[in-house]
Amino acid sequence: MGPQVLIIGAGFGGLRLAKRLGKLPVYVTVVDRSNHHLFQPLLYQVALAGLSPADIAVPIRAIVHRAQNTRVMLGEVTDISTAEKVAILADGTQLPFDYCVVAAGAQTSWFGKDAWSAHAFGLKNLDDALDIRTRVLLALEAAELEPNPQRRQELLTFIVIGGGATGVEVAGTLAELSRTLIARDFRVIAGDRPRVLLVEAGPTLLAAFHPDLQQAAIVQLRELGVEIHLDSRVQDITADGIVLAEKLIRATTVVWAAGVRAQPLAAKLGASLDKMGRVMVQPDCSIPSHPNVFAIGDNAHFVQDEQTLPGLGSVAQQQGEHVYRVIAADLRNQKRPTFRYVDKGTMATIGRSRAVLQAGNIRLTGFIAWTAWIFVHIMLLADFRSRVLVILEWAWQYVTFRRGARLITGRPVTHSEPEALHLGHTVAEKASKFTVDTPPPAA
Repeated sequence: MGPQVLIIGAGFGGLRLAKRLGKLPVYVTVVDRSNHHLFQPLLYQVALAGLSPADIAVPIRAIVHRAQNTRVMLGEVTDISTAEKVAILADGTQLPFDYCVVAAGAQTSWFGKDAWSAHAFGLKNLDDALDIRTRVLLALEAAELEPNPQRRQELLTFIVIGGGATGVEVAGTLAELSRTLIARDFRVIAGDRPRVLLVEAGPTLLAAFHPDLQQAAIVQLRELGVEIHLDSRVQDITADGIVLAEKLIRATTVVWAAGVRAQPLAAKLGASLDKMGRVMVQPDCSIPSHPNVFAIGDNAHFVQDEQTLPGLGSVAQQQGEHVYRVIAADLRNQKRPTFRYVDKGTMATIGRSRAVLQAGNIRLTGFIAWTAWIFVHIMLLADFRSRVLVILEWAWQYVTFRRGARLITGRPVTHSEPEALHLGHTVAEKASKFTVDTPPPAA
């Protein structure tokens, strides 16, 4: 058959590479801890009841089933021997390779404050998204049953930490969801005003964007009622809320969107790492001293024009495409190409009809940017069925202001349980760790 190519991770980069290798005389093995490819840019839509998990996730086998030279394995690679050219799975299985591509993605980084994970939700996979969805919906249900107005305000306070694209998207959608949903479907809390706070340690939101778009995002978020706290470093996260400037802000729902780092597997390659755990790669995305071992996407620290490329899906996809060209060149005994990223633009949505977009000198805001954001993301979804379902779902939501995926899975709270108003029993393990204390009067 030819050389054995091992692809670890079926995210944007790994999947693009696997699909392109389908016609080369190589034997491809794709290993992933999940059986599905996840479209992460829309993960927050699942977390906030806009879409169902199946709308943004497709089985890996379904995507590559036409490639007769490709097999898919469900498993976790825990170690890699670059010298012996073998990867080791958690169950001890050894996978030999001629080429190895580490595209394992990223994980939530708590910046050394791992204890905070007991009181806040990250957002990196479907389990995280479903935990957040359950938490938000349970908070609304509990608020509807809560007679104490101070306790009710705490239940209706949502805090998002991190002012990057994910934080902005979560905060804007949370504000929109809580306002429209409460006004339409609830009775007791219909007149209450939920609080959504967006906390950023830096001086502005969306640091990668042009200052004009940063300001536009702030204006659009404030139009939705989001309280923005800039230059505000979180001092602590507890079961009662977060601590900012020595002051406790009480809340039962905290979403952490402040940082990510590469999966620990990247450190197994024996190459130099940056502070985010990414491998310092060569111009062709290979690691030093091992030209047939590559790191791409969130696992690669790649410098272009004296700037480190961001952890975007478009970067990972282009790097996956590039590794395909490298392997193809090797098979033809040709010179390897050098990777060059082509920036096709960056965007972030802020809610219904609100977004910011930049592509070169083009900068768009508001409805036009939002429309472009929808089109781009629809076209990037993995299969045609997902595209149709998502566009129909969004069209329905836009016209009716309704969210179709508002399901609380597991055993919901009941009137008979003393912990009911504390959201003490949910399907999500994290949700059971929160407690509710009497908050101060709402501002």
